[in-house]
Amino acid sequence: MNLPTHRPRALADLSTSRLRKVIGVMTDIDDTLTRAGQLDPAARVAMQALLDAGVPLIAITGRPMGWSRDFMQQGVAEWPVNTIVAENGAVALLREIDGAAAGKANAPVVVEFAQDDITRQANAVRLQATLARIEREVPDAQRARDSAGRVTDIAIDHSEFCHLPAAAIAQVVALMQEEGMTATVSSIHINGWFGAHDKLSGARWMVQRLFGRELNNEMTRWVYVGDSSNDQTMFGAFALSVGVANVMDFAPQLHTWPAFITQGERGAGFAEVVTALLGARRPS
Repeated sequence: MNLPTHRPRALADLSTSRLRKVIGVMTDIDDTLTRAGQLDPAARVAMQALLDAGVPLIAITGRPMGWSRDFMQQGVAEWPVNTIVAENGAVALLREIDGAAAGKANAPVVVEFAQDDITRQANAVRLQATLARIEREVPDAQRARDSAGRVTDIAIDHSEFCHLPAAAIAQVVALMQEEGMTATVSSIHINGWFGAHDKLSGARWMVQRLFGRELNNEMTRWVYVGDSSNDQTMFGAFALSVGVANVMDFAPQLHTWPAFITQGERGAGFAEVVTALLGARRPS
């Protein structure tokens, strides 16, 4: 087993002076904020604390547009975030935060795409052809149950509702790449898509879209929190990247570690990050 030589430091080692400079938080969703598909209560409290403190929170996920929109329409009380970037950087869902209904259920949600309509339509045919090939050639491969809500990618379930062995996961990734797709493995799904977008491009898009600024000029002032191998691009890009403790489940697959790691897993780990960040902002 060839593990990366760099290992993350404990979150407690992150200095107060660095935390004071943080201007926003970006986070993965599955197994970072959630447990068994449900938002962890500790994460919900922490997310609300960020919003109450005026700290921007952007969720970036491989989950589909449909799944993400359902969560956003529950209202801020149930899902305390105003922006989700879905399908690994391809789709943005934004609440109408200036409207009176923003905090209520069924609040208006704006959907925007990184690709134009013509590109998405052309890719849709290729996506379905690749999905059919995978299901035909890889024994036991099953499309993710949230596939109906996907518009720019495909997903194969490996750990959410079924178990796919490592060899089959590798075969799915290889087939996606053979078809010219970008392929990543999250804690639950294997995602594949056509295009150059990814979580990092989605992060850049949202900082420009929401604040009119360039993320590249602020990379040391945002925290990114994640949990699996599909977060590695983000771990490598952000100086203040944090893995919740269950990131260690993916240790054999990691080539890029987060800079820091929490003691707690999933939502409890995310809450640790928020507690440290908001604590550093209080006057001493």
